[in-house]
Amino acid sequence: MKRIIDANINRASEAARVLEEIARFYIEDKIIAENLKNIRHKICLSMDDKYGFLLKSRDTVNDIGTEIKNPTKRSDIASVFKANIKRLQQSLRTLAEYSQFVNIDCLVFEKLRYETYTTEKIMWEKISMKINKIRLKGKKLYLVTNSDSFKTNDEFLNSVASALDGGVQIIQLREKNSDAKRIIELGKKIRELCSIYNALLIINDRIDIAQIVHADGVHLGQDDIDIKSAREILGENMIIGISTHAPEQAKKAAEEGADYIGVGPIYTTPTKQGVKAVGLEYLKWVSENITIPYFAIGGINLLNCSDVISSGANRIAVVRAIMNSESPKDSAKKFLEKINK
Repeated sequence: MKRIIDANINRASEAARVLEEIARFYIEDKIIAENLKNIRHKICLSMDDKYGFLLKSRDTVNDIGTEIKNPTKRSDIASVFKANIKRLQQSLRTLAEYSQFVNIDCLVFEKLRYETYTTEKIMWEKISMKINKIRLKGKKLYLVTNSDSFKTNDEFLNSVASALDGGVQIIQLREKNSDAKRIIELGKKIRELCSIYNALLIINDRIDIAQIVHADGVHLGQDDIDIKSAREILGENMIIGISTHAPEQAKKAAEEGADYIGVGPIYTTPTKQGVKAVGLEYLKWVSENITIPYFAIGGINLLNCSDVISSGANRIAVVRAIMNSESPKDSAKKFLEKINK
């Protein structure tokens, strides 16, 4: 019994310290870091008068648990957080159960465990926001789909796969002439392709479909649901982008918490019929005044791409110049070369 308590005191305090460092150095939240520090101190203080009593029971050499390997690997901050918040909660539950047998107040551990449930929710929301920004940070080439010119779904999906193979890093599934059933079908298949190529999947307009296909985010137009309402539905873990055509729209999007904005259409394009081209001046303004990621879009091709980049774009969204090219893979490679150059 004493060995169980000793092991879980150590496990709980170690997990709390790992979480404290995430709060301090990753999400940089002083209040959460202090709360976790207090939890850690309370765990240790609860056994302060039993320190020698528990230490005598410790037998690390003969503990069979030291030989049991952990089958999981931590790939990022999110996985470290999930593992350690659960380790903390599980250890506190174990302490609450077993401390009763050695005349220790189990309510201390029960109260701390319930406190960690609230901490878990708050930290995950903040970590998710940070992850979204990191995931978008290195993404420079964004493909917006249009399957109208393809005869079959397979032909369309092959084109998308080819573009991903060429280096496209974000796919926006934008199928204005398709019903919801077909978009869901395509979305699930493109989700699999994006997973293979470590690309992001964004669904145009449809928040419900984005949730159904487990997309990484949604792209909104100026006449769609507002960003705040979308965030309430989707939560902090989903990326939300929005099209903008003027400075006031860009500023509003940034203020309301958009993760990125589309800037355009830079040139006249049949994809945005009836929408006047904003030209390069608006792009220049965005590059000088907006700090969140932005993607230049609208009529961009390999011939005018250099002008767009020299006007302040370091991220580009393309439709026809990749989707309808003879080789989406080669076109994507050439766009990336120009962007990175």
